[in-house]
Amino acid sequence: MNTTERTRPGLYGQIAKLTVPIVLQNLLSAAVNSADVVMLNFVGQAHISAVSLAAQYASVLFMILYGLGTGVTMLAAQYYGKKEMRAIEVVEGIALRFSLLASLLFALAALSVPRLMMRVFTPDPELIDIGAQYLRNISVAYLCWGIIEVYLATLRSIGRVAISTVLNTVAFSLNILLNAVFIFGLLGAPKLGAAGVALATTLSRLVELALVLVVSARSKDVKLRPSLLFARNRLLFRDFLRMAMPAMANDVIWGLAFSMYSVIIGQFLGTDMVAANSFAGLMRNLGTILCFGVASAGGILLGQIIGENRMEDAVEAAKKLMRLTVISGAIGGAIILAAMPVVLNFADLTQAGKGYLRTMLLINSYYVMGAAVNTTLIAGVFRAGGDSRFGFICDTIDMWCYAVPLGFLAAAVLKLPPMWVYFLLCTDEFVKWPWVIRHYLSRKWLKNITREGLFENQE
Repeated sequence: MNTTERTRPGLYGQIAKLTVPIVLQNLLSAAVNSADVVMLNFVGQAHISAVSLAAQYASVLFMILYGLGTGVTMLAAQYYGKKEMRAIEVVEGIALRFSLLASLLFALAALSVPRLMMRVFTPDPELIDIGAQYLRNISVAYLCWGIIEVYLATLRSIGRVAISTVLNTVAFSLNILLNAVFIFGLLGAPKLGAAGVALATTLSRLVELALVLVVSARSKDVKLRPSLLFARNRLLFRDFLRMAMPAMANDVIWGLAFSMYSVIIGQFLGTDMVAANSFAGLMRNLGTILCFGVASAGGILLGQIIGENRMEDAVEAAKKLMRLTVISGAIGGAIILAAMPVVLNFADLTQAGKGYLRTMLLINSYYVMGAAVNTTLIAGVFRAGGDSRFGFICDTIDMWCYAVPLGFLAAAVLKLPPMWVYFLLCTDEFVKWPWVIRHYLSRKWLKNITREGLFENQE
C-alpha cells in the first residue's frame, strides 16, 4: 500500500478539523456585520448606507492583512511540515513589519482626512458626515488588526485554528454587545448611531489584542515578541517578497475592485441601490463562509503535506478539496435562497430598494459558486504550493480590465438600469473559470518552497 492510499481516509477528517473552527470564526465575523446592519436598520437608511461605504476602507486594509497572512501561511505551513520553527518566527516578524506599516497609514488617514475618504464613494453630504464620524472612531481598530491578523495567521499555519476561533468569539460577542450600547444609548451611554458601531469595533479589538498577548505569553511554540520585528534572514525575506507580495497585491487589487463596485453603485445608481447592496453583501458573505473556510483549511493542510514532500498526497488532497468546494458552493446558494423571504421582510428599505434587493439575492445565490471555486484554487490550492503570481495576474486582468471598466461603461455611459449593471458586475468570477481550472489541471502550482540550511552563515 502506498503513502497516498494510507493517508486517503484521513484527508476529509483533517480538512473538517481545520474547516470547522475557521467557519465558526467567519460566522462570528458575519454575525457582527449583520448586527451592525440590523441595529442601524432602526436608526435609518442613511446610517446603513454610510457605514456600508466607510467600511470599504476596512475591507481594503483587511485584504492587505489577509494577503500578508496568506504569505505567512504559504511559508510557515510548509516549514511546519518540515518542523522548522525558527523559520516560522522569522516569517512572522517579516509580516508584522509590513502589517504595522499598512495599519498605521490607514489609521492616520481615517483620523486626518475622513471626509475626503467618504467623498470617494458618495457626493451625498449626509452620508459624508456620518461616514467621517465612523472612520475617526474606528482608526485605532486598524492598528490592532495589524498585529492580531498576522499572529493568528501564524497560529493557523501550524494547525492551531481553535485559539483564533476562541479569541474571535470573545471579541465578536463583545462587539455585538457594545454595538447595542452605543447605537441605542443603553446603560447610560450616548446614542451614537454609526459612530457607535466604529467605537464598539475599536473597543472589542483592543480587548482581542490584550487576549492575543496573553495567549502569546503562554504559548510554547509561536510567540508575539517585539524582537520579531528585527528578525533577519535574507533568504526568507526574499521568499516572502516573492510569494507574499503577489498574494497581498492579489487580495488588494481584488478588494479595491470590489470597492470600485461600491463607487459605481454609490455614484451612479442612487441611495436605494446602496442600501440594498448593504443587505446583499451581508447575505453573499454568509453564503460564502463555508466555501472560504474550506479554502483556508485546504491551503493549510496542502502546505503542510507539500512541506513534507508528499506530492502525490497533495494532488489527492486538492481533488478532495475541489469536491468539498462544489458542495459548499451549492450549500451557500441554498442558504441565500432560503433566507431571502426573511431578509426582504426585515429590511427597512423603500419599495424600490426591496425590489433591487430581491434580484440581488437571486444573483448571489449562484454567484457564490463562482467565488467558491476561484477562492479555493487561487487562495487555497495554488498558494499552498507557493504559486501566488498566477492569481495576481488573473485577478488583475479579470477585475481591472474587464469587470470594473464594464461596470463604469454600463452605469455612467450606457446608463443601463441598476439591476443590469449589478448583473454585469457579478459576471467577474465566471469569466476567469477557464484559465483558473486549466492552471489547476496543469499542476504547475505544485512546488516545495522550503529551503535547506536557512540559518547557515545568515546571521
